[in-house]
Amino acid sequence: MPPAAAALLRCAPAVPFAARSSAVSRSGMARRLVAASAAAGRLAPAYRGLLLDAGGTLLQVARPVAETYASIGRRYGVTKTKKRIMEGFKRAFSAPWPKTLRYQGDGRPFWRIVVAEATDCTDGDYFEEVYQYYAHGDAWRLPTGADAALRELKDAGVKLAVVSNFDTRLRKLLKDLNVSEMFDAIVVSSEVGYEKPSPEIFNIALDQIGVEASKAIHVGDDETADMAGANATGLECWLWGKDVTTFSEIQERILTTDGPQ
Repeated sequence: MPPAAAALLRCAPAVPFAARSSAVSRSGMARRLVAASAAAGRLAPAYRGLLLDAGGTLLQVARPVAETYASIGRRYGVTKTKKRIMEGFKRAFSAPWPKTLRYQGDGRPFWRIVVAEATDCTDGDYFEEVYQYYAHGDAWRLPTGADAALRELKDAGVKLAVVSNFDTRLRKLLKDLNVSEMFDAIVVSSEVGYEKPSPEIFNIALDQIGVEASKAIHVGDDETADMAGANATGLECWLWGKDVTTFSEIQERILTTDGPQ
């Protein structure tokens, strides 16, 4: 038992157990014991700030992309298999983008190319239906335990930020999933004019949460955009799916006495 809780117990009046239980309940001492135990056992965070990638890390698609493209596409004559749709999607998504920003404004120019390459369908109505599908929170989900882990980190004093290469739909998606209010900063590439791996986008987030790079950690799923970009900024980075696989693990690794304070 933590010393603080033990000290409170020593100060409790010597009365029969049943009477003591009743008195504790009435007086609220039970709540004070729990609070004292929690305070005594709380560990100092290893990092003062947590930066999170959105798509592929904090935000996961509710169902596979190829399945969505195919099911919506049936009404528009899309006949490609889900395997071939996914191959086209990956090919288009990873291709070099000739413009300064991949996601400009609402991101439609980029996503039109991706959808057309994935499905061989250039029907404007089809594209708009796919685009609008991903503009709502129902199309996305948070990883298991993410909400609880983020709240624990925030309660421990860790500053939270989203740093994402995304279009202007992101803020609504975070709101739909009831997590936007937890973040001290939401930095979106289409809004600030920089995309990861550019150090500028990370520095904007660090400035907004008031934490130095050496005292923050970034978590993302891309070795170039997230890992290389964060490292170039002086940030340590954990790759989602490799270095960490759950938000509970992120929470546990941050809420430790080891690491920068």
